[in-house]
Amino acid sequence: MEKIRVCVNGQQKEYIKGITYGELAEEYQPEYSNDIILAQQDGKLVELSKKIQKDCSVTFLTTQSESGHKTYDRGVTLLMLKAFYDIAGERSLKNIWIKHSIGDSIYCEAEGVEITEELLGRVQSLMEDMVQRNLPIEKYSIDTEEAMQLFEKHRMYDKKRLFAYRRVSRTNIYVLDGFKDYYYGYMPESTGILKYFRLEKYQKGFLIHLPNKKEPDKLQPFSDRPKLFQILQEANNWGKMVDVGTVGALNDVIAQGRSSELILVQEALQEQKIGQIAEQIANAGSRKFIMIAGPSSSGKTSFSHRLSIQLRTLGLKPHTIALDNYFKNRSETPLDENGQYDFECLEAIDVALFNKHMTELLAGERVELPAFNFKIGQREYRGDYKQLGKEDILVIEGIHGLNDKLSYSLPKECKFKIYISALTQLNIDEHNRISTTDGRLIRRMVRDARTRGTTAEKTIAMWGSVRKGEDQYIFPFQEEADVMFNSALIYELAALKPYAESILFGISKESPQYVEAKRLLKFLDYFIGISSEEIPKNSLLREFVGGSIFHV
Repeated sequence: MEKIRVCVNGQQKEYIKGITYGELAEEYQPEYSNDIILAQQDGKLVELSKKIQKDCSVTFLTTQSESGHKTYDRGVTLLMLKAFYDIAGERSLKNIWIKHSIGDSIYCEAEGVEITEELLGRVQSLMEDMVQRNLPIEKYSIDTEEAMQLFEKHRMYDKKRLFAYRRVSRTNIYVLDGFKDYYYGYMPESTGILKYFRLEKYQKGFLIHLPNKKEPDKLQPFSDRPKLFQILQEANNWGKMVDVGTVGALNDVIAQGRSSELILVQEALQEQKIGQIAEQIANAGSRKFIMIAGPSSSGKTSFSHRLSIQLRTLGLKPHTIALDNYFKNRSETPLDENGQYDFECLEAIDVALFNKHMTELLAGERVELPAFNFKIGQREYRGDYKQLGKEDILVIEGIHGLNDKLSYSLPKECKFKIYISALTQLNIDEHNRISTTDGRLIRRMVRDARTRGTTAEKTIAMWGSVRKGEDQYIFPFQEEADVMFNSALIYELAALKPYAESILFGISKESPQYVEAKRLLKFLDYFIGISSEEIPKNSLLREFVGGSIFHV
């Protein structure tokens, strides 16, 4: 038998050619504290069911890694769908939609069956049984035209719609105990690894509770987020209303030459929402401080400008303040666990000075506000004086805006809190959702490359740190907002595609960020690209692609 040499974790051994990555993983599993779910060879992720045919170096990814965690979630989704169709029957169950995430959970809805606790209990029991039996998740390749016929047969019409625009001639289909489906991304080798999940009835549908990647071997208590859920559902319902709920539907609009109309309608909807928020602020006459917060690349700056314009139409005089101007001098900035400056933490802000200035302004005093000089890392005073009259209000934008520890001295009745985030309205198809995080990452890559000369490679490398700060300083406070605003635009990924692809292709195979770049390129390949020429100059998207009438 022909032998090959495989190097794992610095150890090189001989194996019989054709050994699977999964068989190799069993040998090395004792060296890992979490379950191995994927392998990586020569900068490429591979599923454990694949055979090794040549000498190579291999590293393993566990459920604690980003790619491993997504693979686990995908596997549980397939497991749930298989169990649902077995319990409810394909005649009754018309379809299940994987909608969006709420914390560590995924919200789903079903058509054709009533979701009850009894039904979910039966589905969960069957899922647990399939985990115990450790059934293989097999992959095979078929002609794309044949795949579309398969989707038609099983009433997966959004998948069929999506594949009408695929340029590849063949498609990978996953099979679990006879149930066939298509997934964007990798799958576990078998069901035995999918040990942690729980189904729960929620609203009109149900939740799949899943572990997070920090502790992939346990389920955390569910933290309900009703305001977030409402804004996500609102976005989904609007997508349904205009029949653009999936990427395939968006591609239909673009292919039919109707993208200009869709852009105008979406932008009008956002302007309407901003106007409604301005009216709420105006009707609450005591609100002097408009606190705006949200995660990276949400379009906070453009939103602040547009909100200010709407407030002016109502007779108010808004003045924008960036919390970044209250950064402590660099010599006083806290360090993180790696000895790097931690600009995300609340302690990086001179909270005492901020409260002193805001309290003085509330009392009608004239105050000189600071400006932070990022080149020298120090606050400066440049004669920016403010004094609040009856119609004057402050629009304050920064990541800690919703945290009352930032504005501890200000009366609650004087604050109006707005949470803004780009909550993606599209799904790829019925069973493949688009991560809100992916949308924001693509926005940031495009903006950073244009305004800061930062490579996509560097943006991806720092993204984990950015998300860590969001998890700690933004997301825990989102439900405390008076209103939430969704800055995602239903057409935006088609418009961002030409910008993002060109910079992602610049990441070499030797880069640690190559795997993520390749994943994003594959994702963008689902979209038909559109020109940014028809995007209005005041659009939030202009903050990222350029050409905004605002100073952003």
